[in-house]
Amino acid sequence: MNISLTNDDAVKGVIRMQIDKNDYSSQVEKQLKQYRQKASIPGFRKGMVPIGMIKKLYGKYVIVEEVNRCVSENLYKYLQENNIRILGEPMPNETEQQPIDFDTQEEFEFLFDVALAPKLEIKLTKRDKLTEYKILVSEDDIDKEVETFRRNYGTYDPADEVAEEDLLKGVVSELDENKNPKEGGILVTDAVLMAKYIKGKREQTKFIGAKTGDVVVFNPDKAFKGAAAEIASLLKIDKTQAEGLKSDFRFEIKEITRYKPAELNQAFYDSIYGEGAVDGDEGFRQKLAATIEERYRADAEFIFGRDVRNLLKKKAGDVQFADDILKRWLLTAGKDNTQEKVDEDYPHVVEDLKYHLAKDYVITTNNITTEYADIVAAGGDYVKAYYAQYGAYNLPDDFVEKQVSEMMGKKETLDKFTDAALDKKLTEFVKEHVKIEPVETSYDEFMKLLA
Repeated sequence: MNISLTNDDAVKGVIRMQIDKNDYSSQVEKQLKQYRQKASIPGFRKGMVPIGMIKKLYGKYVIVEEVNRCVSENLYKYLQENNIRILGEPMPNETEQQPIDFDTQEEFEFLFDVALAPKLEIKLTKRDKLTEYKILVSEDDIDKEVETFRRNYGTYDPADEVAEEDLLKGVVSELDENKNPKEGGILVTDAVLMAKYIKGKREQTKFIGAKTGDVVVFNPDKAFKGAAAEIASLLKIDKTQAEGLKSDFRFEIKEITRYKPAELNQAFYDSIYGEGAVDGDEGFRQKLAATIEERYRADAEFIFGRDVRNLLKKKAGDVQFADDILKRWLLTAGKDNTQEKVDEDYPHVVEDLKYHLAKDYVITTNNITTEYADIVAAGGDYVKAYYAQYGAYNLPDDFVEKQVSEMMGKKETLDKFTDAALDKKLTEFVKEHVKIEPVETSYDEFMKLLA
C-alpha cells in the first residue's frame, strides 16, 4: 500500500491511496472461509460447499467490503501518524478519481480531497486590552429578587368575587343563536381562565365582580381579538377549529382563587435556604445579595468569554479556508442540508472554525491543560446553575457531587465539562497576558452589552 499527500495549496490537498492485492487478499480468503462454514446451499452439507462456488456467490461483495475497510482504516491512520490536521472529513475527489471496477481490477487507487487546517501564529501582549466587568448589586436588585421569591412561593386562596388577576375555574359551553346551550356544541367541564389575559375590555368587564355560581355570557373571538391559539387553549380545540369561531359561550364559575404572595417570615426563609441558614429579614437580603452577585459574576464571565473569543479571532488575522471542500463536506454532514442552507450558514461556520483554530493554537502552544478536579468543578458549576433556574439554591455538596458523578458517566457530558474546564483555563491564561481594564457597572447598563 502506498499513501501520499499532494498539496499545491496551503489549505487543501489530495490524498492518493494505492491498494494492491496483497493488502486485502488474506482478509478476503479468511472471510470467504467463514462464509463457507456458515453457507446453507441445497445439495451440499453445511461447511462442505466448494470454495469456488462461495467465491462466485460472495467473492465480489467480500472484496468490496475488505477494500473499503482497508481504505477507511489506513486513511485515518495516515493522517494521525503524519500529524496532518484536517477540517471536516476527507471527501472523494471529483476531478482525478478514475472509475473503480471490482469485476476486473485487483489494484485500486483512491483519491480524497482534504481541507487542511490553516497554520496560525498568535501572540498575546499587554498591548491587547480587555474589559472585565463587575456588576454591582443594588438595593433595587434585591427588592426585585425578594418579590420574585414571594411570587414563586405564593399560594392561591379562595376569593369571593372576581378581580383582574384571579384564576377562574368552571364549565364553558357553546350557545346557539337563541343563547341556549348548542346541541352538539363545544363543552369544556374543566375550563381555566384569568380575566387579566382577556384583551377585549368589554368582554373582560363581564367577569370582573362576578361571584362563584354566576354565569357569564361572553364571546371568545372578541375576548381574545381573534387569537386562535388562545381561543383553542381555553376551549380545548384545534387551532384550525378556533379560527373563525364567532359563537357566544357561557362560563359557569365554579371556583375563584386569588394569588397571594408568600409572607416574609422565618418559615419562608427556611423553606428556601434550609432551616437556620439565614436569620431574619436582613439575613435573607444578604443571602439574596450574595446569590445575585454570583449570578452577575457568571453573566460578566460570559461577556468576558465573548470578548476573549473576539480577541483571538482578531489576532488570528485573515485566515483562508478550502471553501469548496468544506462546503461539500457540510452538504453531506446533515441529512437536511441543502446547498442553499450551506451557503447561508457557511460564513458562521468559518467564524467558528477560525475561533477554534485560534483557541487550539493558544492552548497547545502554551501547554494549557486541565486536571480531573477542574473538570469536576466545571460539572459542579453546571449543576448549580441548572437548579438555580428553578429557584433551588444552597444545594448540599454531597447532592452536587452525586449529580456530577452520574453525569460524567456519559461521554458526551464528560466532554462538555472538559471543554468548560479548558475554556476557564484559557480565560485565566488570557487574563494574565493581556491588559485588563476593570469596570464597575449596574445590571441595566451591563445588559446593553448583550443587545
